[in-house]
Amino acid sequence: MTDLIQSASGNAPSPDVATSAAARGDASAPILEAAHLRKLFPVHNLNPFKPKEAVHAVEDASLKLYPGRATALVGESGSGKTTVARMLAQLYTPTSGTILFEGQPVSAKSASALREYRRHVQLIFQDPFSSLNPRMTVLQIVAEPMRNCGVAAGAALEARVAELLRQVGLSPDMMRRYPHAFSGGQRQRIGIARAIALEPRLIVADEATSALDVSLRAQMLDLLLELRERLDLSYVFISHDISVVRYMCDRVAVMHRGRIVEIGETGQVCYDPQHPYTRSLISAVPRPDPRLRGRIARVRYEPA
Repeated sequence: MTDLIQSASGNAPSPDVATSAAARGDASAPILEAAHLRKLFPVHNLNPFKPKEAVHAVEDASLKLYPGRATALVGESGSGKTTVARMLAQLYTPTSGTILFEGQPVSAKSASALREYRRHVQLIFQDPFSSLNPRMTVLQIVAEPMRNCGVAAGAALEARVAELLRQVGLSPDMMRRYPHAFSGGQRQRIGIARAIALEPRLIVADEATSALDVSLRAQMLDLLLELRERLDLSYVFISHDISVVRYMCDRVAVMHRGRIVEIGETGQVCYDPQHPYTRSLISAVPRPDPRLRGRIARVRYEPA
């Protein structure tokens, strides 16, 4: 991870990133396209004479996600990254804007259409403990989406859960245990197994490794990369860590105060940022070499 941080703070693009981006290209049609997403959360007050207020979580977010590729969403805390992730997964309904999945509009009005959409777009949550029901066993947790969608039942369902646990590096013998019996890394593997249970096309990973220590984080990133290649997955990867973004993703979208201010190939954004806020983010990446610490150029940016 230190090498990644050091290279992400350099001045020239990494050859492996440039080659990967050029090889993949953007020739295929987007699997998901979000245009001008906006999300307001109303603030309830007891004074009927006070004007209604709202928290503007996301003001303008547009993304194109391509098959087999990983797009990072980066920015400071409170910039709207998680809200965008939950709108893409349809846990939040956008106040305005459109989402197209494989060219078809996504709407929360039809329950059957929404259920079909959620089979193809799954979410990995940040906290590997609170995202798991402590009253359910691993078997029940991983089997729940398949049972709800009528994918499998009985012995076939249990065999499918065992297969999913093997894919994420867990023993099928663990399926009768409860979440409290597992470590943080194992719980996140259970969350990943649940996310891939319905064979989705797109996975939205919301800070999926930030709650883990460095060694477990590296294992989890390698697992996500392996699943991406094996299952032909697309990712939206939300992270604060530029080194992780460079390691995992082909494209980067930078969010600030509810807006996407810059988007492009990972090498381009990391080594030649165009927007002042992006330059500020890159300059904040710590350098392990003490001789270089005094050379970091701090960029101050306040939007008009």
